Amino acid sequence: MAKLEDNFIELEKIIKQMESGDMSLEDSFSLYEKGMKIVSACNSEIDKVEKQLKIINDGGLSEDV
Repeated sequence: MAKLEDNFIELEKIIKQMESGDMSLEDSFSLYEKGMKIVSACNSEIDKVEKQLKIINDGGLSEDV
């Protein structure tokens, strides 16, 4: 699984490509789909980190941290 930072970099690349307007509609949809999958992965990773922080802030420790 890619790191969150790597996913953000990949999303920036996708956005720049889509904003350039130099691609077909089919390619745009393909990039959009790829971008949405990356966004979903980012959201999952952020949720995981938030849960770990809640455990730490509530006074418990997780062995996964």
